Amino acid sequence: MVGSGLSNQTGAALGSLAFPVLGPLGVVAVRQYVAALVLLGVGRPRLRRFTWRQWRPVLLLALVFGTMNLSLYSAIDRIGLGLAVTLEFLGPLTIALAAARRRVDACCAVIAAAGVVTLMRPQPSTDYAGMGLGVLAAVCWASYILLNRMVGQRLPGAEGSAAAAAVSALMFLPVGVVLVLHRAPTVSAAGYAVAAGVLSSAVPYLADLFTLRRVPAQAFGLFMSVNPVLAAVVGLVGLGQRLGWAEWAGIGAVVAANGLSIATRRR
Repeated sequence: MVGSGLSNQTGAALGSLAFPVLGPLGVVAVRQYVAALVLLGVGRPRLRRFTWRQWRPVLLLALVFGTMNLSLYSAIDRIGLGLAVTLEFLGPLTIALAAARRRVDACCAVIAAAGVVTLMRPQPSTDYAGMGLGVLAAVCWASYILLNRMVGQRLPGAEGSAAAAAVSALMFLPVGVVLVLHRAPTVSAAGYAVAAGVLSSAVPYLADLFTLRRVPAQAFGLFMSVNPVLAAVVGLVGLGQRLGWAEWAGIGAVVAANGLSIATRRR
């Protein structure tokens, strides 16, 4: 679980190093290509057998998948890794709290809301566009969870996810062509983008499959709540992105809300 989390955030950090050459759009395009190759190899979807009823959620999932990564990486470019991942994390947290009816979950929602207010408080240096992109990534992640459930109900194994990743990669194919024709990327920029795809898509996906066979889902979900902290640490150590006490407090509130909600659930 630690390896998966660190790999995901390290991949995002390395991808950001290619922003000056490829921009967030180019890095996300390469990440989508890598994700498609990995998922197609694992899921091996039989596309010709898909019905229109199965294709509809797959196409929606592909659109959400691409939008989620593009909005997240664009947010990272503007507000840094730690804050962007924290705002994105509100997506699954909202899904979890919306389905609950306990008082403790209401308290968790208040704690998370306080954290968000702290992160997005008005300041002369506040980047509202970057914050908005982080929130958009959260909406996309919530939609991604719901659509994945629907796809999983209509298609066996990882076929639906693999097909969605392939469609998303095709959507970003023109981006790659334009980038190569307009301005060929440097070897280092291409390497950073590929590393982002491998570390943020391939490694976490395979590691999570391996982990969920041995770790209870509740414990796995509890550890997932630490990802915003891992992102902030990776951003600090790897990219020199320093956060003030208010930002750390906001991140801590969101993490605490998710952790408390999961830890107090009955199995």
